[in-house]
Amino acid sequence: MNAILLYEHPLSPYAQKVRILLREKGLAFEARRPSRLGRSADNPELADLNPRLEVPALVHEGQTIFDSTVILEYLEERFPSPPMMPASPAARARVRMIEEVCDTHWEAINWGLGEVRFFRRGGEALGPRLREAAVEQVGHMYRWLEGLLGSSPWLNGEQFGWGDLSALPFATMSSMFGIDPPTGSAVAGWLQRGRQRPSVSQTVDEALATIPAMEGVADAVKAGAFRRQFRDHRLEWMIRSGGLQIVIDGLADGDIRFTDTARFADRRS
Repeated sequence: MNAILLYEHPLSPYAQKVRILLREKGLAFEARRPSRLGRSADNPELADLNPRLEVPALVHEGQTIFDSTVILEYLEERFPSPPMMPASPAARARVRMIEEVCDTHWEAINWGLGEVRFFRRGGEALGPRLREAAVEQVGHMYRWLEGLLGSSPWLNGEQFGWGDLSALPFATMSSMFGIDPPTGSAVAGWLQRGRQRPSVSQTVDEALATIPAMEGVADAVKAGAFRRQFRDHRLEWMIRSGGLQIVIDGLADGDIRFTDTARFADRRS
């Protein structure tokens, strides 16, 4: 089998989804971290992998694939055993909806928590208010999962699968920021079971190992060496949670960025 190359950062929940699926399927892969990740325009290596200048990207059998959902779908189709998707069309639609909500709304909340903690957005005045909004919103996500789980052990039903690997990176990330589900809740039990799976525990440990290095990234932003991607739901989150001034200041300071569609025109495959 041709080597599977995964370009990623361990702290990315999108990359974590892919890592978990690869490990659940028993697929060997080589993880690589693109150089100058977060350096925006000055990053030809990452631009060749993904015009959005984001991870993850997968290289396999001569194909370069970006977007975590597309990568998961490719791997599920290329390596169908063991299946991560449930059998029925309705059940598959259900877990796809779980993934969509996590990839958009929950990711944006955790991203906002990271902007406050690691990138010191908002300072002492606005930062705590943004975190307070995020704590409330993570609570909404936990209650949503509580209803989805019902009496089932997994979001996929009786077996671990797509719905679980799509949600666990976001739940574990919220937990990393000190926001845990209510003790004794169904979602707390689900999170504990998930963390006990080798595929998840290894992935979470790899993410945790990167936290110390994140403590200095705010200085890199101030020095102009790092620009943060404020795309779609992230931008929405920052504005509706009270951080419009952060967006205005970031645009003025040049330390936030958006996707440059010209990069798609330059792409050849």
